[in-house]
Amino acid sequence: MNAAIDACELGVRFYFDRQRRPVTPALAGLRRRVSESWGLRDLSFSIGPGESVALIGPSGAGKTTLLRSLAGIFVPDAGRLEVRGRVASLLSIDAGLLPRLTGRENCLLLAVLGGLSRAEARAAVARVKERSGLAEAFDRPVSSFSQGMSARLGYAVAEQTRPQVLLLDEVHEALDHEFRAIVEETAQKIVGSGGIVVAAGHDHPLLEQLCGRALLLRGGKVAADGAFLDVRAAYFAEAEMDGRAE
Repeated sequence: MNAAIDACELGVRFYFDRQRRPVTPALAGLRRRVSESWGLRDLSFSIGPGESVALIGPSGAGKTTLLRSLAGIFVPDAGRLEVRGRVASLLSIDAGLLPRLTGRENCLLLAVLGGLSRAEARAAVARVKERSGLAEAFDRPVSSFSQGMSARLGYAVAEQTRPQVLLLDEVHEALDHEFRAIVEETAQKIVGSGGIVVAAGHDHPLLEQLCGRALLLRGGKVAADGAFLDVRAAYFAEAEMDGRAE
């Protein structure tokens, strides 16, 4: 199966009560004075095999919402979204880690949840320990980990699930220089084998290393799509114009 992502007029809607607290769609119809906001609206794009794509834009533009939709966490309220290929996602620093469990225990749990059999998960433990560079910390509770250590563990486990689609949301920005090189190496392997990498963040030099293409999001829509440097230039030009308007 070739990895591919297709979105057509994609829409994701959120509901809030009077205190701007999130409300589930099931409860939205039962409450009065519930407001709605579209995190994504009429968003269309395609990503083919062997592409690495950065999502850039101001805070609140829809980058994280889009990544969570691609990961299957959010179900679209409008349009169509198709993601083909085995997906691995690191969308937060803790990446689903359970703080009371050790790094080893989290490794086994996340590997199975990521699609490996129990035997494959056990076989992956030694590779994850070496790849993450956690040494003796690997057998300590994750609650004692720094952000960088948690990101290392989550990424090393995701790598073992052999993803065809890798989703990253600012997690890579918590990594040190040495481990960033590992992320870049893995991303290149995934893309080189016909997979897809989609990464979001504000560290544009790092995104440039990871991605050759970029989508500029603004207000939950695609404002520009093209080569990374061209889209980044458009983003900064828009930001400068907005600053002048203020």
